[in-house]
Amino acid sequence: MSLRVVAVSGSLRSPSTTAALIDGILDELSPHVDIVREIVDLHPIAGDLAAALTGGGKTDAVTAALDAIAGADLLVVATPIYRGSYTGLFKEFFDLVPQDALAGTPVLLAAGGGDDQHSLAIDHQLRPLFAFFRAVSLPVGVYARTADFTDRRISGEALPAAIARAVAAALPALPRVSVP
Repeated sequence: MSLRVVAVSGSLRSPSTTAALIDGILDELSPHVDIVREIVDLHPIAGDLAAALTGGGKTDAVTAALDAIAGADLLVVATPIYRGSYTGLFKEFFDLVPQDALAGTPVLLAAGGGDDQHSLAIDHQLRPLFAFFRAVSLPVGVYARTADFTDRRISGEALPAAIARAVAAALPALPRVSVP
């Protein structure tokens, strides 16, 4: 049976290194587990998210994104880090998620920033957010630096090794997955 993996990109643009980071994680996961991928890219629905938060109602696109994450067997979240935290767009989206929608859902946390200065945002910003939802933050997150990419593609050895560590640590926590 396939694992439904939904990835949320909090990037403000496309293409982005955040999208490349998500692809790297999903590509590393797929040889270990049969997955069905779904990407929720937030930047195209930014206006819809703002309207929903200010009383304008949820569009079909916002509803579909919320339904996607609520039905995930595994949630992969990735966001750029600006000024020590996730993007406002990422926050807007998760402000619309019902509190119980992610209870028990494993979440692999990923973020990217210019340098190591922002790497603690995974533990100090993302983990508390998903603890609020009673989701299961997986033990190893992935932090990517600008230097880990060339032309918005993963380059070098450090980031692929970090992704491999995070996926290996995640496998035992995934539903319907047996680890050899």
